Amino acid sequence: MSKFLFISQPMRDKTNEEIKEERDRAIRLCKKYLGDDIKVLDSFFEDAPHDAKPLWFLGKSIEMLSHADYAFFCDGWEDARGCVIEHECAEKYGIHIV
Repeated sequence: MSKFLFISQPMRDKTNEEIKEERDRAIRLCKKYLGDDIKVLDSFFEDAPHDAKPLWFLGKSIEMLSHADYAFFCDGWEDARGCVIEHECAEKYGIHIV
C-alpha cells in the first residue's frame, strides 16, 4: 500500500527554481528516511490562476495534506503563516511529521 508525503515550504519571495530545488532536496531526504516507494503529493501549484490569493493556495494545500500519511516541513516553516497552519492541521489530524 502506497504512503503519501506532503511537503510544506515557505514560498514567499522565492523563484520557481528556488522552490523546486528546495522540494527536490526535501524529497531526497525523506526518501532516505521513509524509503523510495513514498509518493510525493504535488503541492506546488505552478498553474495557479494568475489572480490567486494566498488563501486559495492554502486551501489547495490543505486539501492535498488530507491525502498525506507524512508531512515534511522545510526550513523557515515557523515564520510562514501558511506552513504554520499546515503544521497545526498535520498535528491535529494525526499526520506523521517527518
